[in-house]
Amino acid sequence: MASEIGSGQQAMWAGVEPEGALSRPAPIPPEAKGAPRLERVNRQQMVWRTVDVERLIGEDHPARAISELVGRLDLSSFHQAIGAVEGVAGRPALDPQLLISLWIYAYSEGVSWAREISRLCEFDPAYQWLTGLQVINYHSLSDLRVGHQAALDELFTQVLGLLSAEGLVTLQRVMHDGTKIKACAGADTFRREEKIRAHSEMARQQVEAMGDPRNEELSQRVAKARERAAREKRQRLALAQQELEKLRQSKAGQEAKQEARVSETDPEARIMKQSDGGFAPSYNVQISTDAAQGIIVGVGVSQSANDHGQLAPAMDKVEENMGRRPEQAVVDTGFTSREAILDMDHRGVDLIGSMEDTSAQAAG
Repeated sequence: MASEIGSGQQAMWAGVEPEGALSRPAPIPPEAKGAPRLERVNRQQMVWRTVDVERLIGEDHPARAISELVGRLDLSSFHQAIGAVEGVAGRPALDPQLLISLWIYAYSEGVSWAREISRLCEFDPAYQWLTGLQVINYHSLSDLRVGHQAALDELFTQVLGLLSAEGLVTLQRVMHDGTKIKACAGADTFRREEKIRAHSEMARQQVEAMGDPRNEELSQRVAKARERAAREKRQRLALAQQELEKLRQSKAGQEAKQEARVSETDPEARIMKQSDGGFAPSYNVQISTDAAQGIIVGVGVSQSANDHGQLAPAMDKVEENMGRRPEQAVVDTGFTSREAILDMDHRGVDLIGSMEDTSAQAAG
């Protein structure tokens, strides 16, 4: 053994590696004094490549589960609104299963904008798998969410039914709370009635002065964009006038009537206090969650700045979605009132809620 080690060492000292030794990089000749020659990364290029769409995401990726779940639902209400039918000329419509799957997956990832979903479809592997590398215009996504509200509510009920059948929703205990969601409107967009009427007249005059975009030498895309913008602006201003009327009816006195204001860009929003102490145009979103698996069983949107009186409508929504009432409802101080306690007792629902601390007031 010693002789073998000795012979190996002698071979290495002689500049010859013994058999089985680790390979070493060849020594650099003394005359090679130039810079090292490296293969640089070239990102300023376009390439063609073969993409296996099925391998874009793993077998256990949530996008696969969402697509399969939506594929099992009854989407006939979405199909009824499609004008392109077999045997008649016209471009095929996008499959509602695809659009719904995109929205559900996007919501699960915290994305709620049609433009952002359309952008993600260009490079994100999960969105590419859902679309099969197909280009999805954001208008198609937006039109589905806006134009099929009733069908989407029915879809939500179907999903809850499937989860309940699998034992994932028990309704033994439902947690309910409200959260303020900021609207897509700035505080400087709120106007009184005279301003709303003036802007409505200006919008009408602008539309008339613009003429018919289809008669101009414009591209079809630009013409449709102008028509859409003009139509949406007039609709928002008309809705703003309706919201002003609702505010006038809810307020009493001439002074309150004069103070009534609504936003031109999001007329249904109301100024609400935020968690940071500030105020902003917002909606009060009411969410009911089954405590067993954290599954949402009811959602509502209110224009009320506080949660008082919102528990009863929330329980109605849960019963509408699930076909039965929860056994218990857990709420915070904002929902706990005499009226709420009596209402839950009448429904047979155990109410677990905190009461406002009035000890400081009693002491004063």
